[in-house]
Amino acid sequence: MSKRVLTTESGAPVADNQNSASAGIGGPLLLQDQHLLEKLARFNRERIPERVVHARGSGAHGHFEVTEDVTDYTCAEFLDTVGKRTEVFVRFSTVADSLGGADAVRDPRGFAVKFYTREGNYDLVGNNTPVFFIKDPIKFPDFIHSQKRDPFTGRQEPDNVWDFWAHSPEATHQVTWLFGDRGIPASYRHMNGYGSHTYQWTNSKGDAFFVKYHFKTNQGIRCLSSEQAAETAGQDPTSHQTDLLQAIERGVHPSWTLYVQLMPADEAADYRFNPFDVTKVWPHKDYPLHRVGRLVLDRNPDNIFAEVEQAAFSPNNFVPGIGPSPDKMLQGRLFAYADAHRYRLGVNHTQLAINAPRNVPGGANNYGRDGFMAANSQGRHAKNYEPNSYDGPVETGRPLSAPLAVSGHTGTHAAPQHTKDDDFFQAGELYRLMSAEEKNRLVANIAGSLSQVSRDDVIEKNLAHFHAADPEYGRRVEEAVRALRED
Repeated sequence: MSKRVLTTESGAPVADNQNSASAGIGGPLLLQDQHLLEKLARFNRERIPERVVHARGSGAHGHFEVTEDVTDYTCAEFLDTVGKRTEVFVRFSTVADSLGGADAVRDPRGFAVKFYTREGNYDLVGNNTPVFFIKDPIKFPDFIHSQKRDPFTGRQEPDNVWDFWAHSPEATHQVTWLFGDRGIPASYRHMNGYGSHTYQWTNSKGDAFFVKYHFKTNQGIRCLSSEQAAETAGQDPTSHQTDLLQAIERGVHPSWTLYVQLMPADEAADYRFNPFDVTKVWPHKDYPLHRVGRLVLDRNPDNIFAEVEQAAFSPNNFVPGIGPSPDKMLQGRLFAYADAHRYRLGVNHTQLAINAPRNVPGGANNYGRDGFMAANSQGRHAKNYEPNSYDGPVETGRPLSAPLAVSGHTGTHAAPQHTKDDDFFQAGELYRLMSAEEKNRLVANIAGSLSQVSRDDVIEKNLAHFHAADPEYGRRVEEAVRALRED
């Protein structure tokens, strides 16, 4: 069987792939060497701008299967029948470091799921923690700047990290999660995933429910200590990628059980704290978990760049029966994620195979045209405006989710106040749930980082947050920091 002929990207056969064309033997190279220029130009463009956050990631394909009837709460088509399966792609990631960072570091983990439903792609973009550091998106760029590498030193600086948290008391809950045992998962398979934000479900009658997602790992929770993580990162910086890849290749398919918490929409206004505040959780005794289905990952990507690096998840990719809530951080992400993809991948990133709505009958139908890397011509004589008289796609008139009542004046407003709205009580509750050994590790982890801060006033502001969360918590962290700074 003869071998296939090597060609240029235009299909022309390549005569010599070992030697560049030159002006005589040993002479300067020729600008007319199309093959050389094409190879070098493509090589220069093999990498797209990395994500500002969640740059270091891994992913896998699989499916989601409905195991419980949830039609009383949502009319989403992919959730309407017990036993129904939907294709998914899941991307895991660290948050703060660059593409070349290590997996085994103390950092939240991204947990993003793309459901390829018959009514369009539904993206659930969350983390491995149920809460976040801030509650208003206007603070997000500043927060990320404080956690990323310093523009002068080129490394993450404790001064920057803790200075931001000193001025953001609402971060105390997430800081307690981050420096606790679950701050460094042993692998992507051994951690939970959360939608983190509050979303809205709407049933076929138009009844609205606010919802929080919980993906519980069926492999069990496993974490690394700071010492174990340092050793793992040194031995294999891609430890979590390696673990996920090898597990799926040998037929050990990781899975998670999806549960949701459901709050009738009319209960939100009078709940004891703001249910749309992403720095807080809903206690399970108030809103217990309802099982929904099972997420299974059973196939590795064929090409990490094409499928993991180019995967684009947007929280604003909803399907009928699922929509947003007034969660301020979610509202900001509805714009920011899609805009980031338009910058990184181009306006036509949704035409890439990993992002295209593969199970929608007939594919995507809209009037978007042209732009960088346009691959969908929409057919001869297809119109690019609506309405038209030429049988172009038309709107359904069916809203994705129930309407939200709003009132008041425009302007910049603090979140509405509820009876239990403070920044510290849930951080204290989390601390008090920990065992003695877990508390010891939490205190040691915080003190090891906070003691590196150069300004005493920044340290004092952060210590005040831990004291406000729990007196014992604050005292122990303060004692540990003092001891380390005296050494």
